[in-house]
Amino acid sequence: MDAFSDVLRVIRLSGGVFLEAHLTAPWCMKGRLSPDDCKAFQVSPSVVIASHYVASGTMKLQVEGEEVMDVRAGELVLLPHNDAHAFGSDVTVPPFSQPDEVKAKAAGEFSRIELGGGGEPTQLLCGYLGSDYAFGPLLSSLPPVLKVDLRATPSGSWIESSFRFAISQIAAGRVGSTTVIAKLSELLFVEAVSHYIAGLPADRQGWLAGLRDPHIGRALTLLHANPAKAWSAEALAVEVGMSRSGFAERFTTLVGQPPMQYLAFWRMQLAGQRLRESRDTIAQVGFSVGYESEAAFSRAFKREFGDSPAAWRRGGG
Repeated sequence: MDAFSDVLRVIRLSGGVFLEAHLTAPWCMKGRLSPDDCKAFQVSPSVVIASHYVASGTMKLQVEGEEVMDVRAGELVLLPHNDAHAFGSDVTVPPFSQPDEVKAKAAGEFSRIELGGGGEPTQLLCGYLGSDYAFGPLLSSLPPVLKVDLRATPSGSWIESSFRFAISQIAAGRVGSTTVIAKLSELLFVEAVSHYIAGLPADRQGWLAGLRDPHIGRALTLLHANPAKAWSAEALAVEVGMSRSGFAERFTTLVGQPPMQYLAFWRMQLAGQRLRESRDTIAQVGFSVGYESEAAFSRAFKREFGDSPAAWRRGGG
């Protein structure tokens, strides 16, 4: 399994679409999602990624401090850091307050609204991706906004048609439709991130840049495939065909931390997931991620999370 897929398995992104908006120019909305907005789909996720899909028409979007971005029909935008943003036919016009019909809905419930000044129409689907677990190296590697033209990607047309169908099923109250959206939302995230990786400049740094690098990407795959192994920087360097010093320097430059420090970090993320989702003993969890004694594992876990494994498990992670 590649490192990106492995991280997705642990963070378990889910998602939902809560608003279909039919808007006519001029119009503008501002704000950011809160975990409470996602409650009907997922219990207050700790990580929230806002999403907007332009089904027809066009809009402009601007994150505070960033340039205005044009978004056209068939394009999806994701905001990985859930920054406050404005979106509309014109982001400089006074924004609408949240419509009463949306306020009246239970948090996360699907709503339809029609607003605007009667000009050029836009159909917009607003939703979110959420997770109870923040994998810092991935999120910090992403820009404020990811934009992808679904129609221009190999699997985009299939995802787009499935997405539209699932929305119609939600609106009709069909059982199981929210589950379909949750799965499609993860696919949309993978599509957007893959598109972003493919366009990264050669000099870009970060975890995603490390994935794309042939040597460091291979090392990350090895670490994720066998995190319990007694790896060393020397052993990894041999595996990827580099000198130890060259490998360690390149890994640290791209990923942001030395190889063994990254391994310790990833082991703790896996341990946290297993404590939360399995009934294994603390010693068994520690052994599964490379610790031969429960005491050593507990010390390392407390350094990472600030709690002992037992206290962390009792608190639900």
